[in-house]
Amino acid sequence: MLKVWVMAMRPKTLPAAAAVVIAGTGAALGEGVFRLGPALAALLVALLLQIGANLANDVYDFYRGADQEGRLGPPRVTQSGLLSPKQVFAGMWLVFGLAGLLGLYLTWQAGWPVLILGVLAILSAIIYTGGPYPLAYHGLGDVFVFIFFGLVAVCGTYYVQALAVSAQAWWAAVVMGLLTANILVVNNLRDIETDRKAGKQTLAVQLGASGARREYVICLVLAYGIVTVMAALGIMSAWVLLTWLMLPQAVRLVRFISTQEGRPLNQALAGTGQFELFFGILFALGMAL
Repeated sequence: MLKVWVMAMRPKTLPAAAAVVIAGTGAALGEGVFRLGPALAALLVALLLQIGANLANDVYDFYRGADQEGRLGPPRVTQSGLLSPKQVFAGMWLVFGLAGLLGLYLTWQAGWPVLILGVLAILSAIIYTGGPYPLAYHGLGDVFVFIFFGLVAVCGTYYVQALAVSAQAWWAAVVMGLLTANILVVNNLRDIETDRKAGKQTLAVQLGASGARREYVICLVLAYGIVTVMAALGIMSAWVLLTWLMLPQAVRLVRFISTQEGRPLNQALAGTGQFELFFGILFALGMAL
């Protein structure tokens, strides 16, 4: 049973959740406002929110018929019958409850803005695929990921330590949001045909495969461009250019998604998550230095 729950949590998605907190903490270190307790709590909250969102997606996609026979992505526990919808819902609320408890600690440390952001993050994770107007089914998934797993995650991590948000933290959040969005781009590129049949109008479905591939490249180019410009302007340390060490991997990923479709893109999905994690570590190191 434990193995099934681990499958439901989708651990391969967690490096991206960690990467954004690492980047926010790197900015805090570089500006002398680092606080260990809030930083660790922010990391745990980010991981829990990602797991909760994964469970919500699993059960809500099942109800909406998006997960069918012949699914190209990793197995979904509700659709495959490994867990009942009731069990997945219970797990989802348990995880969000734990995130909420940690959020109370962060609220105590940093004030009511954190409480508001936490509530919005949980609600958004649910309406991503649930509710009367699921974001993912109307081409808004990319925007959701950019905002909550980019801007909110990085700036929130910085805020709970500094009680303010610096220009460096804002720009770091934009960069990490773009890279996190690319994980969803690959996921939706892989599922274009099945999503189209299920009426799930992701941005990839609307743009088509070639448009989704261009979106992936644009996000990478913008991320590297922002890092380079911010270093040139002195808003960030020149050490952030350490992220250019990841450029060969970025090029390999672009080449791969340009020539593959369907199930092989699972490799690119995992690779994009790993890319963001190592980029985030180098980025954080650069800001800390």
